Amino acid sequence: MAIALKLPVGIEDFGEIRRQGFYYIDKTRLIEQLLDSWGKVNLFTRPRRFGKTLNMSMLRYFFEIGTDKTLFDELHISQRRDLCDEYMGRFPVVSLTLKGVDGLTFEKAKSKLVKLVAHEAEQFDFLKNSDKLTDNEKQRYGALIRMQDGKYAMDEDTLESGLQTLSELLYRHYGQKVIILIDEYDVPLDKAYQNGYYREMVSMIRSLFGEALKTNEFLQFAVLTGCLRVSKESIFTGLNNFKIFSITDARCDEQFGFTQDEVEKMLKDYQLEAYLAEMKEWYDGYHFGDADIYCPWDVINRVDDLCDTPEAEPKCYWINSSGNALVKRFVSIANRTTQDEIERLIAGEPIEKAVRLDLTYDEIDKSIDNIWSVLLTTGYLTQVGMTKQGDYKLVIPNKEVRTVYISQIQEWFKQKIADNAEQMISFWKAIEDGNAEVIEQYLNRTLSNTISVFDTKAPEMEKENAYHTFLAGLLTGNTDWVVKSNVEAGEGFADIIIKLQNPDDGIILELKYAKEASGLDKGCERAIKQIQDRRYSEYLKNDGRHNMIFYGIAFYKKRCKVVVEKREEA
Repeated sequence: MAIALKLPVGIEDFGEIRRQGFYYIDKTRLIEQLLDSWGKVNLFTRPRRFGKTLNMSMLRYFFEIGTDKTLFDELHISQRRDLCDEYMGRFPVVSLTLKGVDGLTFEKAKSKLVKLVAHEAEQFDFLKNSDKLTDNEKQRYGALIRMQDGKYAMDEDTLESGLQTLSELLYRHYGQKVIILIDEYDVPLDKAYQNGYYREMVSMIRSLFGEALKTNEFLQFAVLTGCLRVSKESIFTGLNNFKIFSITDARCDEQFGFTQDEVEKMLKDYQLEAYLAEMKEWYDGYHFGDADIYCPWDVINRVDDLCDTPEAEPKCYWINSSGNALVKRFVSIANRTTQDEIERLIAGEPIEKAVRLDLTYDEIDKSIDNIWSVLLTTGYLTQVGMTKQGDYKLVIPNKEVRTVYISQIQEWFKQKIADNAEQMISFWKAIEDGNAEVIEQYLNRTLSNTISVFDTKAPEMEKENAYHTFLAGLLTGNTDWVVKSNVEAGEGFADIIIKLQNPDDGIILELKYAKEASGLDKGCERAIKQIQDRRYSEYLKNDGRHNMIFYGIAFYKKRCKVVVEKREEA
């Protein structure tokens, strides 16, 4: 019988997961590791959907005064009675997630930041009547939550000092220093860069963080999370005892994402052990520090789907939760050297790159080398070691992420083809005329100028299918043709059949993949013979077409050979 526990798809509140009986993979070792070796300010950088927000929620529930301590029963941290006695439920906690701080203008984004800080301040409305606060201090609290015309009316100075002010007032009330948790700290900077107000947002975030994290005598410690390790000089200037736990750091490397053992246990709990190999191929492959990690968003969603529909095919859960604009930008600006490197990545090979783990957003587009760094930190690449020179060996982590590269390459390719309409029209005419030489020249030139996804380590049939998709894409652009792929015809399935405007004319194309360049001619011969032997022409004859052109086309890497045979059948 399957386990009764529900799966927490999209649930990021630790308390809700524990109280409502959802399946939970224990990450409370993070608390232990943090307390055994913490700095004043601790930054964890991981790709999106790797459990950052849930872990921050867990930290809040652990440290916050008045917490329900039973939430941590039977979890790893409960074995550390010393830490639980000293820290659990002992601190005022200020917790913010900046993932929603965006807008087309700086004013819109600032308004959301104001609302966010005010909402958090309102969680402590008892401060309005605290007998531990002076009247002036109560007025300072009032300035954080003041409203005018139905909107929060916090001025810029109050906003920039807001977290420090709230820390001080909580300290006055409780007599205990404050823990500050800031989730997705870099989102406002990313959105600001995209929308043209980066400098204004950097200035504001620097002031907000500076007063809260650098000059805050009421701070016990702070924890921040984000995708990128933004340059310390941009927003963390002057911070001492600043600890960074990045994707290359062995500390806490298993606390974001799922380990092999955790995935195996989860599949066993839901009686899905047979899907382990598939899960590994699609969603494993990330390397954080010394740990091999699965994407937790993928694993939970896949298990949920399988519980409902055991025959369900794997999906791109992580990829589909984002617009993947970064990969699109990367592919679009790739030079010939970079195109070759992308081809190697698609084929499963590592490439070696010097990586900067700290960047400012306005540096990302200045050099394509910087984009390699961002692809690593955001999960579109992962590292599998280092060279003696200190360069990282980068690979695409898994099958899911590989699909986004291929899809973006295909989009880029379609655009390039569309931009060269004149050559495309000449190619279509050559197809109609049976001009093998012109067709061959066009295909070879096009293959040479694109980023190849064809000659991968995939099985031969998958390679052939990739060329099929490539050629079909070129042909379907002609709106005067009816183009059919994998058509049942005669005694089999023809790769591509074209019905031309002239009702007497039709075209059949059969594709082959050659294992080496010397096999192109024989590949074409086999293709033509297959068209004849399996009587694919009957499909066109049944439509009243008798003027036919047969094409045998063989591909090897970025080369192709075209053989044509014209037929008139009664």
